[in-house]
Amino acid sequence: MNVLKQPIIEMKHVSYSYDHRNVIEDINLNIEEGTFLGLVGPNGSGKTTLLKCILGLIKPQTGELNLFGVPLRKFKDWSKIGFVSQKANSFNTGFPASVYEVVASGLTAKLGLFRRMSKADKQKVDEAIEAVGITSLKDRNIGELSGGQQQRTFIARALVSEPKLLILDEPTVGVDQKTVEGFYKLLEKLNREKGITLILVTHDVGTVSDKVTHVACMNKHLHFHGNTEEFESMTDQDLSQFYGHDVQAISHNHHHHGGHE
Repeated sequence: MNVLKQPIIEMKHVSYSYDHRNVIEDINLNIEEGTFLGLVGPNGSGKTTLLKCILGLIKPQTGELNLFGVPLRKFKDWSKIGFVSQKANSFNTGFPASVYEVVASGLTAKLGLFRRMSKADKQKVDEAIEAVGITSLKDRNIGELSGGQQQRTFIARALVSEPKLLILDEPTVGVDQKTVEGFYKLLEKLNREKGITLILVTHDVGTVSDKVTHVACMNKHLHFHGNTEEFESMTDQDLSQFYGHDVQAISHNHHHHGGHE
């Protein structure tokens, strides 16, 4: 029995413009619970603006946006949404905080700054650190970690308030390739095992197309939104038409025959 899932995000005819120039135009997008969406598009295609709308940082000028079935203007339950930016990589390395403290700071929004952490809170911090596989680093200073370890710390910080939706904006910028692979496996695990809905903004959809469940391609408009199989059946030519230039970089040859890359 296929129960119709409630979309976590519903966008109807959403547009947003800066200085009379539409950055996103007439976006219709439903993201269902349990989805792992890869969001791709060239620079300046409006991806960041779209995220800002979902995060409530800006309000669409036209159209409707519902989060968890609630219109954006009435939505209050922001702890349901976690966010990890690419800026996490440029974290001030002189900042004297341990991994544990950084992750715990993800609870202060919920607790209020000066409320003491209960035993249950501490357990949540430990569980979030364990979920991203950095338990052995929890007492280390965040500044001493590699880029990939720092990013895992920031994912743990986002996870600690137990979000239903986790949004990651190009989280692997500046992280080496071997780490990136482990990183995407971690995201896949969070999606499959914890049931967290993920939106991953990425330039490199070829790398993650065996991890994500759906792909959305945007360039001001939403040009394509479908599951990974539908995306993979598209040709480079189809994609080039969307983008207005060649996108051979999106190669679909990595796992068609069930073998390894």
